[in-house]
Amino acid sequence: MSSGPHGPLSITEVTSKAQMARFIRLPMTLNAADPAWIPPLISERQAALSAKSNPFFEHAEVQFWIASRDGRDVGRISAQIDALSPTDPQAPAGNFGMIAAEDDAEVFAALLATAEAWLKARGCVTALGPFNLSINEEVGLLVDGFDTPPMVMMGHDPAYVGGQIEAQGYAKAKDIYAYLSKMSDDMPPAVLRRVRRGPAPGVTLRMLDMKRYDAEVAALTDILNDAWSGNWGFTPTTEAETRQLAKSLRAVIDHRMVWFAEIDGETAGFVAALPNLNEAIADLGGKLAPFGWAKLLWRLKVARVKSIRVPLMGVKRKFASTHRGQVLPFQLIDAAATQARALGYEWCEMSWILEDNVAMRNICERAGARVYKTYRIYQKALV
Repeated sequence: MSSGPHGPLSITEVTSKAQMARFIRLPMTLNAADPAWIPPLISERQAALSAKSNPFFEHAEVQFWIASRDGRDVGRISAQIDALSPTDPQAPAGNFGMIAAEDDAEVFAALLATAEAWLKARGCVTALGPFNLSINEEVGLLVDGFDTPPMVMMGHDPAYVGGQIEAQGYAKAKDIYAYLSKMSDDMPPAVLRRVRRGPAPGVTLRMLDMKRYDAEVAALTDILNDAWSGNWGFTPTTEAETRQLAKSLRAVIDHRMVWFAEIDGETAGFVAALPNLNEAIADLGGKLAPFGWAKLLWRLKVARVKSIRVPLMGVKRKFASTHRGQVLPFQLIDAAATQARALGYEWCEMSWILEDNVAMRNICERAGARVYKTYRIYQKALV
């Protein structure tokens, strides 16, 4: 506990449902005046931060804290150690996340010091973050692109947060990008001509089969873990985590915008585009009751939102360097984009993509997309 300009600052572990409710709602208060802020669905946040419903907790240790002053919540943070994350046994790393606070150096210092002490007590010598909660969920702090709202499953932070974190000794580890393109814009003519020739012999493209939903999700997980295994910070997605995500998205997913590719009968790649749920919930204040569900489904299924996000795409590594495999990402993007245009979507975000993932960045840029948001992962040695 320390003294601030208005009174003592206290840091409290979140141990009850009431405290978790405060933890979830705090960013809504902090960001209420930001026109680009979109309140998340409270029910979704409750599920994401609960060990009862989020399989991430099966392989990770997690703690949450709230900072308060004068009877008012002024900040929050989490710390977590994921047993599946790659780490140097001689220099174990842990993560912080869920960081949100007033523009007050004392609050940021106290929150980060608390998370760092928790990580150090468990043997970590490096802190990385923010991860909310996993590298396979919301990742990084927004450092560029504050003037536009985030798309589904992407974060949004006030412009001052990066400076406050850096003031506590954190430096950039990696930047990750969100790319944006107009659906009316197409691939360069040379790329498009190659794509529109049709699949090579032995290659087939198909939509997601909702009747085989669970099997399709399992296939997607297999490709994802194989295709992304060489990326910095890669942490495998468990089948339980993918099943939970698929279950939560089943009501809003459109099978016409999820495509698989097969090579010689083997599932080789996929692309998944999701309607931008954030566009549909922007005015719901985080609540679905009493009429939020009706509004949400109407906007997604009838009136339709105008944007989509591609959060997942991959080609198995054994195919990626082959002629047929190199064309697959563009064929999959074209198949999903053709359907999206027919359904009236106008914008597409492809995210998130590591700054040094040159292959994926080239695909995005050759598909006509441009970087419009940058998120930063920070690191600090715990000495």
